[in-house]
Amino acid sequence: MKMETSLREIPFYEPAGDEISVFEHAWKNRLPLLIKGPTGCGKTRFVAHMAAKLGLPLYTVACHDDLTAADLVGRHLIGDGQTVWCDGPLTRAVREGGICYLDEVVEARKDTTVVLHPLADDRRILPIDRTGELLSAPPSFMLVVSYNPGYQNLLKGMKPSTRQRFVSLRFDFPASAREESILLGEAGCAPDLARRLVSIAHALRTLKDQDLEEAASTRLLVYAALLVRDGMDPVTACRAAIVESLTDDPEVAEALMEVVAATFGR
Repeated sequence: MKMETSLREIPFYEPAGDEISVFEHAWKNRLPLLIKGPTGCGKTRFVAHMAAKLGLPLYTVACHDDLTAADLVGRHLIGDGQTVWCDGPLTRAVREGGICYLDEVVEARKDTTVVLHPLADDRRILPIDRTGELLSAPPSFMLVVSYNPGYQNLLKGMKPSTRQRFVSLRFDFPASAREESILLGEAGCAPDLARRLVSIAHALRTLKDQDLEEAASTRLLVYAALLVRDGMDPVTACRAAIVESLTDDPEVAEALMEVVAATFGR
């Protein structure tokens, strides 16, 4: 559930606009950040890039229905005959002055997100009820959350009282030239392969909400490019990394493969 990111190198990230500037200004002014966009468009990579760029430890939490406040803040554990307090990722990020990134925050239970409120306004405090501590976030601490607006509904949406505590960025799939550049930088593939993969993605994205529940992500294109770079046949790589990840319907999969085959002249 939690992970501390190494700061040895800065992960590759191809900017789309002014998102780096917005992130840096939000961090300098001690403001929390909300990033919204479709699955696989680069939200998580962007946060990892910025954490490394700023030299800050990063704690990432993949939110889900069973996530509790204790999972974020911490809990008492029993070991060696004694009870010991163990910080959660949110508490560790506050203590260390790092970044806590809650991925797909709307998936968490509503009573869990309430714990974020005092950290996400001008108080910047984290009450730990079970230990009686009241932690004040240092200047370098930053709270970042993300979600996919396409998944939102009446039951799973961000409350206005939570949303309006954040500076917000909207992400989307990259324009063709930028997406090709991402593939070149991330997978080290040939320019012609990058162009063909991006062409496939654009064709498949027109089918979202018709034959597909989710669009072909940039992440899947990177997977396909890595497989091809390692010697796999491009059509086979696209089936494994893109098509089969988008649908379980055999007929839909074969229709998508026709797009792939046509792109590679098969």
